[in-house]
Amino acid sequence: MATTQEWIAEAEVIKAQMLAGGGAPGVATREQIASLSGIEIFKMILTGKLPYATVGKTLDYSLVSAELGEVIFQGSPQANFLNPMGTVHGGWYGTLLDSAMGCAVHTMVPAGRGFTTAEYSVNLVRGAKVGGVYRTIGKVVHAGRQMATAEGRIVDADGKIYAHGTTTCFLFDMPK
Repeated sequence: MATTQEWIAEAEVIKAQMLAGGGAPGVATREQIASLSGIEIFKMILTGKLPYATVGKTLDYSLVSAELGEVIFQGSPQANFLNPMGTVHGGWYGTLLDSAMGCAVHTMVPAGRGFTTAEYSVNLVRGAKVGGVYRTIGKVVHAGRQMATAEGRIVDADGKIYAHGTTTCFLFDMPK
């Protein structure tokens, strides 16, 4: 198992690779992605040839890995993500899980097809600490023609689970 410091170093290498390729937060155009499969899109994001999601910059998490059926993000909750009780707001966990699970589904989508989250469920099982380093791992359970399901976990470098969830996504033909 990797250490937190190894995770941080790995993420820094990936961020540098993305920046070297011209990567920045933003939205890809239809022309940029029309002929690309989902996994091709993620490989291009990782090399900086396509923009990465702006929500990652807002909530301080970034893509560290994308394989067919599995996506990993790394993030660190900040003090401005705390609820009035002083704990990390559930929306932080939900956003990371929705991103990882949905993006795992997206890696399975062929060119010309898209997806959207239909529903997702989140279970918080341990409180994340401000400044802690966590990975959110999304894995596809089933990918059909019209529907896909995935599961996700937020873990630390010791393998402790902080939250887990599931999602159902609709798959569709992208508008021309």
